Amino acid sequence: MKEKKLQGQVAIVTGASSGIGSGVARALAAAGATVVINYPAEATKIGAQTILEEVISAGNGGIIYQCDVSKEQEVQKMFSDVIAQFGTVDILVNNAGLQRDAPFQDMTLEQWNFVLGVNLTGQFLCAREAIREFLRRGIVPERSLSAGKIICMSSVHEVIPWAGHVNYATSKGGIMMMMKSIAQEFAPWKIRVNSIGPGAIKTPINHQAWDTPAAEKKLLELIPYGRVGVVEDIGAAAVWLASDDSEYVTGTTLFVDGGMTLYPGFSTNG
Repeated sequence: MKEKKLQGQVAIVTGASSGIGSGVARALAAAGATVVINYPAEATKIGAQTILEEVISAGNGGIIYQCDVSKEQEVQKMFSDVIAQFGTVDILVNNAGLQRDAPFQDMTLEQWNFVLGVNLTGQFLCAREAIREFLRRGIVPERSLSAGKIICMSSVHEVIPWAGHVNYATSKGGIMMMMKSIAQEFAPWKIRVNSIGPGAIKTPINHQAWDTPAAEKKLLELIPYGRVGVVEDIGAAAVWLASDDSEYVTGTTLFVDGGMTLYPGFSTNG
């Protein structure tokens, strides 16, 4: 039986109705956390409900909560409702994110703003509410050695340029510098802020990149470790970053990418 490293703590996971968010929600629950499964719209409610059933079957409490993270008032209401129900928030996993890809010359302002609004502004709005709660509550030693933990879901594309996905890569580069700046500002209050940078992970958002043997073989050319990641890889990293095992870690991106950021094209001298 796994140690319940997050027992008694409350975690909000944004965009948790599918993909990486759902894997993180399950992992946090397995580690003992009460998990708030955020989903953006009615169309994704069934997915959120399914994840909640898995969380509850793990023996932990949890709720689903609809909120568009790009909307300030909705984010503020989510945090106030969660705090009213559970007393506080200990962990925020800023996971909600999406793509609207286009060649740069054809990219519309709407595509640009939509991706930046969810991926970057959404993380700002959620992190700000979490920081406010962490400052209000302070450290509760029996819960955690830290006053609060924020995990920003970034990407290998915070450092690897991605032609045809300029809005997405820009949002991830922005997340990296936002995370580091918040971590620097609030480290004296023992608030820890880090990122996870997934590489290629098998989720619905990128299924075309791995759902046939030929596609997967092509993708593996970018992954020295020789396999495509799964959401459980990210969930395990999130549990570590949210737990006291990483209490001296703040302001860093943990790449979970099978070596994708090692620029494998240069492994044979370029």
